[in-house]
Parts: sequence; C-alpha cells; structure tokens
Amino acid sequence: MSQVLYKLLRQRWSDCEIDVLAPPAALPIVSRMAEVNRGIRFDLAHGEIGIGKRFAFGEALKKNGYTRAIILPNSLKSALVPFAAEIPIRTGFRGEYRYFLINDMRMMSKRRLPRMIDRFAVLGTKTGQIPEQMPYPELMTDEANRSLVLAQLDLDLSRPILGLCPGAEFGDAKKWPEQHYAALAGRAIEQGFSVWIFGGPGDQQTGDAIQQLAGEYCVNLAGRTRLPDAIDLLGLCRQVVSNDSGLMHIAAAVGVHTSVVYGSTSPEFTPPLTEDLDVVSLNLSCSPCFKRICPLGHKNCLNDLSPDLIPLKSLEP
Repeated sequence: MSQVLYKLLRQRWSDCEIDVLAPPAALPIVSRMAEVNRGIRFDLAHGEIGIGKRFAFGEALKKNGYTRAIILPNSLKSALVPFAAEIPIRTGFRGEYRYFLINDMRMMSKRRLPRMIDRFAVLGTKTGQIPEQMPYPELMTDEANRSLVLAQLDLDLSRPILGLCPGAEFGDAKKWPEQHYAALAGRAIEQGFSVWIFGGPGDQQTGDAIQQLAGEYCVNLAGRTRLPDAIDLLGLCRQVVSNDSGLMHIAAAVGVHTSVVYGSTSPEFTPPLTEDLDVVSLNLSCSPCFKRICPLGHKNCLNDLSPDLIPLKSLEP
C-alpha cells in the first residue's frame, strides 16, 4: 500500500531518488516497485526498541545525503533513524510523544483519512490533502524467474488458473474455512480450472487440507515458494480468491481479478487497490470487529459465507 506514496512522490518530483527502509520480509516487494531506487534492509525484530541500533543505523545513513524522510508508522522508535541520520525534513503524523523527532508534523484524522492509502498519500503532498487521482500499486513481474519456478515446480499451464490465498497472519478471525475454499476449488475444477494454493510455511497445513478435499488439478504451493516467486505466479492466474491478507494486495497489484472474503475486517480501511474486484461479505451486525479471534466464539461472518457467493470468472480469455 505504501507504493501509492512512492507514485505520488514521482509525480511531484520526477527525478527524485526514493530509498525505502524495510524489514527483510518486505524487501522482495520493494524490489518489484518501479518507483523505488533501492530497498535498504533494516533488521530489527518486530516491536524491538533497539535505541542504540537505530541511532547507529541512522549514523551510517548520513553519507547518503538524504534531504527528506517520510515516516509511515506512528511510533516514536520509527522516527529515531531519520533523526539520527540528520535528515533535514522529517515528515510524519503526530504520535507517541515524538515532537522533537518530527519537524514536519501532520495531523491524522481517521474520519478524514479512512483508508491506509489516504494516510500514506497525504504525507507526500504539500497541502496535506488527499489527491483527486489516487494511483494504484503496480508490481513488476520477472519473466525469467517465472519460467524457472514453473519448471522447478513442474506446474501445468494447460488450464486457466484459479489462485487461492487461504492464510491470514493477523489471526483466525480473518480466515475463511478450509472446507469453503475446497468447495470453491472443486467447483472451479469442474468448470475447467486448475487451482494453485498460495501462502507461507505457516499455511502449508491449511493448503494440504484444501488440496486433499479438492483432489486432482489442485496444487498446494504454500511454503514452497519465495515471495518473488509468488508474485510471478499470481500474475498467471485468471482469478485469485483470498482472505484479507498481504497476498490479496499482491494479487491486485499484478493486475489479476481479485475476489476477497471479509469477516472481521472491512474493505473500508485496507481494500484491494484495483477496479477488477469482487468484495464478498455477509455484513453481519457484529462485524467488522477487527479482532484476531472471534469474540463471540462462532465466527459466523465467515463460517456462514457460502462458497456459492463467490463468482468465478469465465474461462474465455
């Protein structure tokens, strides 16, 4: 979602250089963004304060001569590196008593800026107003890597591909049940699709369960691909069906028709940024709750969401 900001910066300063400080897991995504000159690995554990490490890292960045830093997280610790690097203009939202670290302070209104991309975008504008034309993310694919991965995994392209992304790191309350994914996969296979299941190592068991229920023409790729591989393979899909997850955003950014099931979360905050989209939700009175585990213990928002509610794209090109 931060790529929206990079695109706006390019529109404002076409010859600017954009470096992105990111954790190791995010660097493969950054490398597929045409607007970014360089992704810089920042290897601190999530939640680790590491004040000494942050100041040392900032000191090392001084030689790059940055003129501006935009700090997307609202935490105090996220503003330490640009401060230590003595970057002249440091833009960010007010938050966590970091007044002396941010010298271009913006006010964040959840009502005025309901979506995450709105909040990122205004940090790159002079006026602090949401741009009328908001660019969407676009991730580049690598044809050479794609061909290599197809050969390594012995993947068949003779049938159109339906991609499934059944994982969600945030928690179980975001996950559509395995049996629903399997029923959808079975319907797609009957209609002439092959089904590829995407995810990380933690999603492998879920993928195995779906594959066993769906049968032939269903391949579990969860835990078998690197993130760049998943980007390249998702770009081959005719359609992707996903929970509200990171892979959902990747599918949208490579231009694939994306269908998303929403339960505990809302498309009003972090929607897939594409016009080629189906949003499927029961809109129960108890959702969105934004909880990791259903606080009512039934998860009806997803358990009762029938696979028949997911439209499958035509097999015609």
